[in-house]
Amino acid sequence: MAALYLAVMNTSTLIRRRHFAVCAVGLAMLLPWGALHADDDHERARQALAEGLVLPLSTVLARLQEQGWPGQVLKVEFEHEQGQYIYEIRLLQPDGRVAKLDVDAQNAQVLKVRQKGKH
Repeated sequence: MAALYLAVMNTSTLIRRRHFAVCAVGLAMLLPWGALHADDDHERARQALAEGLVLPLSTVLARLQEQGWPGQVLKVEFEHEQGQYIYEIRLLQPDGRVAKLDVDAQNAQVLKVRQKGKH
């Protein structure tokens, strides 16, 4: 009886370990994709800046301040959509709202605004 109990316990432990290993491998496969995507955005932005196709992010952020978009930068993404370079910028504004701005990377013109939070 004790041998049967140990066999069942060992099988259960092996199944849990195998399940854990499969999950760990799955996670490991997903994590690098996000990092590679972020690196790809960064490299595309550097290349476009080097070719003079876009303004530096610091210039765009300064112009946003001048245009009345104050706040703390939470996230920036760099996109190339329909032949246009766009900075997608999330700002935490002084009033607590989060603004997501699509900004033309060539001239710092705000193309689209979405806001969340208290009014």
